[in-house]
Formats: sequence, C-alpha cells, structure tokens
Amino acid sequence: MVLKVFFPSCCSSADSGILIGRWISEQNSAVILAVVHFPFIPVQVKQYLGEVQRVTKVSVSVLGSWSNSKQEKEESLSEFLEDLGTIFCHEPWIQISKEGDSKFWSCSTLQKHSKDPQEEEIVLVYYDQRKVMLSHLHPPLDTAGQRAEDASKLSAIFDTVARSRLLFMTDRYDEGPIKLTHWQSDGVEASIIVELMKQASVPACMLLTFLLSLLSGVCRSRVLKFWPLSFLWSKLSTCEQLGHRLQHLQVISSNKKAQNQNQLMRKANIFVSVLIDVALGILLMSWLYRKNRIGHLADTLIPVADHVAEELQDLLQWLMGAPAGLKMNRALDQVLGRFFLYHIHLWISYIHLLSPFIEMILWYVGLSACLGLTVALCILSDIIALLTFHIYCFYVYGARLYCLKIYGLSSLWRLFRGKKWNVLRQRVDSCSYDLDQLFIGTLLFTILLFLLPTTALYYLVFTLLRLLVVIVQGLIHLLVDLIDSLPLYSLILRLCRSYRLAAGVKFRVLEQQDGKPLRLLMQINPLSYGGVVQTYRLPTYSCYPRDSWASLCKKLFLGELIYPWKHKGEKQN
Repeated sequence: MVLKVFFPSCCSSADSGILIGRWISEQNSAVILAVVHFPFIPVQVKQYLGEVQRVTKVSVSVLGSWSNSKQEKEESLSEFLEDLGTIFCHEPWIQISKEGDSKFWSCSTLQKHSKDPQEEEIVLVYYDQRKVMLSHLHPPLDTAGQRAEDASKLSAIFDTVARSRLLFMTDRYDEGPIKLTHWQSDGVEASIIVELMKQASVPACMLLTFLLSLLSGVCRSRVLKFWPLSFLWSKLSTCEQLGHRLQHLQVISSNKKAQNQNQLMRKANIFVSVLIDVALGILLMSWLYRKNRIGHLADTLIPVADHVAEELQDLLQWLMGAPAGLKMNRALDQVLGRFFLYHIHLWISYIHLLSPFIEMILWYVGLSACLGLTVALCILSDIIALLTFHIYCFYVYGARLYCLKIYGLSSLWRLFRGKKWNVLRQRVDSCSYDLDQLFIGTLLFTILLFLLPTTALYYLVFTLLRLLVVIVQGLIHLLVDLIDSLPLYSLILRLCRSYRLAAGVKFRVLEQQDGKPLRLLMQINPLSYGGVVQTYRLPTYSCYPRDSWASLCKKLFLGELIYPWKHKGEKQN
C-alpha cells in the first residue's frame, strides 16, 4: 500500500521533536499539523492533545518523530526518537529526517506491534499550512463518480487543518510547557484594526437591528395592505428595491453566527455590494447637486416632453392618412386617430400643469441617491414609466381592440366549419347552425376582417413604441440586477487571494530517486471567475419581462399585454 504523509512546509527548518497530527485510516494518510520540540514531558503532551481533541473534535495524536540533522550533536538522539514510539503507541510510527546539507529527505515507518510488517511505499507531500487553513474547498459541480470521491478525500485534508485552528493559536513566546512549530509559531497573525472593528460592530449591529425591526414592522403593517398603497408597492420598482435592500441589511446586522463558509461569504458579498452601491449613489448625488445640474435637467425635461408629444402627433397624422400607401378604413381610422390625439392633448396639459413643481420634485428625488445607486436607477425607471404612461395607454387600447377582433374572427371561423368551443370540456366540438346564424356570422366576419388591417396597424405602431420603453427599462434593471447579484467580495478575494477559493489541488514533483520517498508539493487550484459568480451569485428580483422569444411573439400575435413589472412575490434564483 501507499502511505501518504502530508507535511507542512513551514516545519522544514524546525528543531527535532515529535510529529502531531491526524491519522486518516480510510485513506492510509497522515496529516502533520505541528512539531513539538524538545524538551517535553510525554504526560503533558498527552494532556494537551486531549484538550485540543475535546475542543476541536479532531482526533489529534502523536504520529511519529522529526529529526533535523543540522541540530543533532549526539548519536543517541535517533535511538531516543525511535523509543518514543513505545510511549505514544501509534501504528505505523512515522520517522522523517533531514540528511545534512542534502536536499533529499528520508521517511520511514516502524511497526513494532505488527506480527507481519509490510514494506510500504511512502509519498511525502508538502503543503502550505496557512493557505490550506484559510481556503475553502469547492467540490466540482458534477459531483459524481471518481471526481466526487477525490473531492471527498481532499475535503478531509482541508477540514482537518481548518478545524485545528486552536492548535495554531500558540506561538514560541507563550510561557507553556510545550513548544510547537507551525505556520503561526513566530507570532499569531492578527490585525488591531480588524479586532477594533469586531468590537465596535457588536453595538452597531444591535442598534441597526433594532431600527430595521421597527422599519420592517411598519412595512408589514396593515396600512400598507390597503388597495392604493398595496398597488403602488407591488408596481413601483423603487419600493421593491427598498424592500430588497431592507432584507440585505437584516442579513448583515443579524448577530447570528454564520453556520458554514457559504453563509459567511454571502454576508460578506451583501455587505460589499451595499457599501459600493451607497458609495456610487453618494457620488451621483454629489454630481447632481454641483453647478445646478438639477435645474438644467428640469428645464430640459419640459421641452423634451413637448417634442415627444409633437412626434406622436405627427405619427398619428401619418396613420390617419395613407401610411406607406396602404388603403385604410377611413371612418375607423379617423375615430382612432382623434381618440389618441385627444389623449396626447390631455397629456401635454398634465405635463405643463406639473412644470412649476418639477425642479422641486427632482431635487428631492436626487436626495434618494444616498440610499444607493440602485435606488436612484429604480426611481429613474419609475419616472420613465410615468412619463410614458400615455404610450402605455395607447398600447393597451390597441392591444385590447386587436385582441377582441382576433378572438372574434377565430370564433366566427369555427362557425363556418360547423364547430364551436366547448367551455366546460375545453375543446372544439361539432355543432349545427341554422341559416340565420350563418348569415349573421358571415356578415360579422366580413366586417371584422375588413376592419382588421386598420386596427392591426395601430396596434403594431403602439406595440413598437411600448417595446422601446420596455427595452430602456430592461437595460436599467439589468444594471440594477448586476449590482445586486454580483458577488463583489468573492471576486476581489479571487483577484487578491485566489487560494481562499480553492477548486482543487495540483501536485508538483520536487524530487524522485530510487530508495527515497517521492516528494511532492501540493498547490491550490483557485476557482475560476465564472465559478465564483455561479457559486456566490446573490438572489435578485426582476422588474422586466423574461419571456422567451416564442412566448413574446405569441403574445404579440394574439394581442396579449406585455407587462413591464413582475408579479408580487416572484423571485429570480
């Protein structure tokens, strides 16, 4: 059998002593965690390992001896190290030694209590203890077959080092009976700023949790469930984004400890996302309030609205004539054209009525950018929806009229074929009609068929205008979803400390010689950027339609309405 010994590279220059770590019998592997130096008392070592095992739930024990020949002065030291195997009683007893100035290492095993000792092939694997402990191993997406088995073996190695954090909290400056060499033996890695932020975050989180609980209680009150407020809350994307950010703040301010690495990364991603969102919003707000840009924007808004209304009037005048040389039904054409022109006149009057208050409205709307860039973008989307409400009304009128004629023609076409739609059974059945019914049906079918081109042209024009508005709103909400769902902290971590997000490991051969153990170096393969986004992507909501092209074409042909808003409670995973 092959014996795999995982040895930390930070212990390569350690003084002679004993090796402590975990023995994984299922894999015939030994994970070395630290080296205990001389002098030591075996009873104290056993007590210390028992305390570590009780706290970390890792079966830590003495696995063998470590001999650094540069420090050896007496020949009896190697014999003493072999005799330690009878005190700590571990099978097999691993002996690792460094041979003077040679670059080769010797590794052997002793099996004193075995009746039939077998010679094992030994593979000595070096690993960076700090990187392995701080990293989080991500199993492959297709966890099936050999790859899943290999991932479980690697997870045991990573889990052993990560759970032995208590063992690495002692350094050589501690006044204790046991001296250890590990990756933090020269001093525990810490930051004063991080520790102060941890202490200050506790009261801040408690205050934020209290304020958010009051705000969420107001949002869940019965006042918001009445018809006008509930309708606005479900339709305005600004309200949805505020509710989404409220959930994020509740997750961040929660004093509940993260159960695993995924929950911890989710909290960190949400915190960085909210922080960058608010920073971008403050930059936007500072840009808006410089050089009276809000006043210039308010002065530009009214002429733009008038220009759009004039273009719509010109379009309707073109449709009321002979558009593209098409022969339209003049009576219906005039009725529809005047009807829509009257709506445009009402809309212009409404805009000019609000013109004295537009600058004040924009000034207060600009203050909302301090809540985040996403909130400002959602407000922009709602403003576009309000400013183009007349286009939405035109689209609804045209779609309803076109849909009525399509369903009327389909019903009358079934009448010609002696069929009818059975509402109870939801199918088409045969039916016999008398002469009067056929005559009335033929007359209505002819009228609807000759009026269909005029209605279809109006429907097509207003549908294209409506799709243009929906596309603009969709681009805005794509940017909002990108800011909300992008795992920025994970991407920064992948860029700066790629070993923290491990997708696997690779082994590099350091030395290979006959009669010597195979020496390998274990290196961490970082998770790809696409894998980071796929693994840690935050859930968002969608305010624009995500229909397929086939579904969209079907809705357009049948005259069904295309809503720009999502349904209440619908979420995107």
